[in-house]
Amino acid sequence: MRKVTTKAFAVLAFAVSSIVVSTNVLADEWPLVGGDYWEVTGISIEDGGGLTYAKWLATEWRKNLDFAKSKGWLKDYMILSNVYGRSDEADIYLIRVRESIPSGAEGEKRQKEYMEWRSKSIADMQKESGNRAEYREVLSSSLLQHMTFRD
Repeated sequence: MRKVTTKAFAVLAFAVSSIVVSTNVLADEWPLVGGDYWEVTGISIEDGGGLTYAKWLATEWRKNLDFAKSKGWLKDYMILSNVYGRSDEADIYLIRVRESIPSGAEGEKRQKEYMEWRSKSIADMQKESGNRAEYREVLSSSLLQHMTFRD
């Protein structure tokens, strides 16, 4: 009987110590949790190019991102204007929010699906992209991760 009691006590002591250790480990966890990824592109707009670029954003850019959002590839997108921008800062920021970064294979799959939907060649899209250089310049590109507090 004494052996059974000693064994039961040892198992109970181990269980209690496991709870205490895991509670201490939780207390030492990093207080922030990584969330969505924000792709932020800083754009400088040339004098006189604002309307032309705004029209492109409101049509082609929006259509492309609405497609990506409908597929679940993006959670959201937005344009922020730098109201009090300095001379070396972007005029606008194009933001795309996604839950995660796709793997290489997933990216290839999405590219194929996008190209089928878009029904334009890569050469045509490159030519269009080059034409935008007449009225806008990409100043920066960042990948940021939204951090939230651990509950």
